[in-house]
This record gives sequence, C-alpha cells and structure tokens, in this order.
Amino acid sequence: MLTDHPYGNYRFLPGSAPYSCGVVSSPGYEIVYVTFQKPQPYRQGFENIADFLKSTGRPKVALCGISLRSPQPYSFRGFAAFNSEYADILKSWGLLVKGINPIARTNVAPVVNPPDESVLYGFSFTQPCAVDLPPTFVVAGAGELPEGILAREGIVALSDTSRTGLAIKARFVMDLMESRLRGLGGDWPLVSTVNVYTAHSLTPLLPEIVLGRIGAASIHGIHWHFSRPPIEDIEYEMDLRGTRAELSLP
Repeated sequence: MLTDHPYGNYRFLPGSAPYSCGVVSSPGYEIVYVTFQKPQPYRQGFENIADFLKSTGRPKVALCGISLRSPQPYSFRGFAAFNSEYADILKSWGLLVKGINPIARTNVAPVVNPPDESVLYGFSFTQPCAVDLPPTFVVAGAGELPEGILAREGIVALSDTSRTGLAIKARFVMDLMESRLRGLGGDWPLVSTVNVYTAHSLTPLLPEIVLGRIGAASIHGIHWHFSRPPIEDIEYEMDLRGTRAELSLP
C-alpha cells in the first residue's frame, strides 16, 4: 500500500529493509532525477547530496531515491552487511518513516571499468511544481527475486543463462516492474526511462518481452547498462522512472 512520507512530499511503496519498491510525488511536487558525471564514494556522495539540497532550499527528507554502483556483485551475506551500513546513514538523516525505509534504490556492478569501491551514481529528490501537473515517480531496481525474498534459493531460473532461462527471468522482472508501477498509480505511457542491467545480450528479449510490453513508452527506447545486478547469481535487473526534470552534476 502507498504510504505518505509526512515531510518529504512523496509517497512510497514499502519494500524490504534496504529500500522501498518505489516512490511517487505528492500533489504540487515533482521528483527530479540527478546523476553525478563523476560518481563519488557513497559516503562522500551523501554529504554532497546534503549540500545540494541545502543550496536548492530543500530539506534532507526530500531525498527519495539513490542509485549506487559497486565494484562487483555481493554475496547475500556481503549485501546484508553493506545494507546495514547504508541504513545507518538513512537513519542518521531521519529519513525512516515509523522504522520503514522509504527510499527507492538501484545498486548494480558495471562489467567494464567498475569502481574501486561503492560509489553514489545518482539520486532523486522532490521539489515544488504546478499543482495541475501529473505525478512523477521512480520504480526501484529489482532482479529475478520475488518481493521480500533475499535468498539464493529464491532466484527465478537459478543458474539458467540459456536463451530460455534469460527469457523466463526477463518476463518475471517485467511483471515485477509493472506491479510496482501500478502500485504507484502509474502505467507504461507515463514512463520516461526504462533501464536494464545485465551482462547478457538483450537482442532476443527486446522485441516481445520488453519493448512489446511497454507499449507507447517504447518510443523512448531502452537504456542498457552493461552491468551485473548487485548480488551473485542474479542475472537481470531493471528500474523505471517517469520524470520531467533531470540534472547532471559534475
């Protein structure tokens, strides 16, 4: 169920402890997506986000999305350890809502030129806009794991990277993306950006499973990031957003 953030000017779909399933702007506000041209060590990145928000007159609680890049996929245990450190930062910022993490997140590992440490690639925040404009949203990244499960045995088509196996994974993730999107009150025509994160070829998957599924949003194409999902043995991840304003910072 959509939950109001009492001070952030957005609503969120609760997910697991490390992140929410997605966020959508409240009336009179919009979500702005920001990327760092030069990603920074993620702790320093949070300090720079704080400085940026202060310079734009927005509070820390306006932060609603985080995008990270990792040196390599984590083990499930390693991912849990990283998430614990990450959650401590969110808590110190006062971002949790009744103990629930409202921040949407994507965290992937580039195959080529990976960073030496976890870096902050981008973030999303809310800002005021005209009341009559449609809502904007970010759907958090997800791979072929059912909602709420962070265990190797839950991976769909585990270890199957054949053409058939990847198609099963991609269909599952598309279903998950659509479920989150509609949970936020959105639909495919409102999507402005579709990101796919995989080290496998998208050519067999695009016509029917991806582009054929998203309808009018296919006019914007697909952004393929030659990256691995954040956890070992997960092969295919996606995220989405429907935004009007996007920024790039040095």
